[in-house]
This record gives sequence, C-alpha cells and structure tokens, in this order.
Amino acid sequence: MNESIVLQPIGRVHSPFKHAVGMPIQTVAAQQHEGKIEVFSPFAAGLRDVQEFQYLILLTHLHEATEKLEVVPFMDTSSHGVFATRAPTRPNRIGLSIVELLGMDGCWLHFRGNDMLDGTPVLDIKPYVPQLDVRETERIGWFARGLDQLPGRLSDERMR
Repeated sequence: MNESIVLQPIGRVHSPFKHAVGMPIQTVAAQQHEGKIEVFSPFAAGLRDVQEFQYLILLTHLHEATEKLEVVPFMDTSSHGVFATRAPTRPNRIGLSIVELLGMDGCWLHFRGNDMLDGTPVLDIKPYVPQLDVRETERIGWFARGLDQLPGRLSDERMR
C-alpha cells in the first residue's frame, strides 16, 4: 500500500532548544522548560476556549529525526521495534507531547514541559482530559525494568 497522506502544520514551536543534544526526552522531565507555540492565523479560530484547559496534547512533526524500525531506547540496553518505544525515530516522525498551558496571547500559546526543538511543526492541538486520557495498566513491557532509573535517565542521549 503506497497511500500518501499530506498534513499541513497549524503552527510552529518556539523553543530554546536549537539542537537535540541536552534537550529533555519526555515532557515529564521538562517541567521547568518553557516554550511557545505560534498558531498560524488561518487556524486562530480553532484556539477558542483552549485557555480553559490546564494541559494540552501536542501532535508534532519531528522534523529533524531520522527513521529507524529498531532502536535501543533510553531506559534499556536491548534493541526493540520502534513501535514498542517512545523513540522519535519513527517512520512518520510524529511526536506527542503533553504540556502545561501557562497562557494565551492572541495566536501564541505559552507552555511548560518543553521537549521540542525550535521550529518543530505543530500538526494538531488537543485538550488533555484525565477522565478520557489516563488509563490504569499492569502491562508496560520492557519499560517496567527501567522504571527505577526514570528520573536520572530522561536526558540520556542514546535515544536520539
């Protein structure tokens, strides 16, 4: 199947991170890092009422990532299929970040929890609603072995 899908960015991330080196890997390790999203004017009407939410889900295009089907994730020493990881080296390079909305100024969203590079294209913005988005689970695969290492490993560069 060679079906083509064309996506148009609705905005762009403005971030202090110009390179992947030193950038947090997940938003949970980036709570002190702030950023801004510039929502392009044709999409401004879509921002109505977004300020009523504390957290937002951002879908982005990981524009500087490479594509791999097998990776050694940052919390393991074994190779896994990319779909069993949170690695950015995905075939479609789609990123997902949950960020805290600090404020809105016109077409600009100010947020905390920045794990994105400067210039990252934003594909979509969705409100985070715990009753819809949080799931209890007992099965988290290989990730369970690395949970005790989580706080110190989230800035590890092996995943890049």
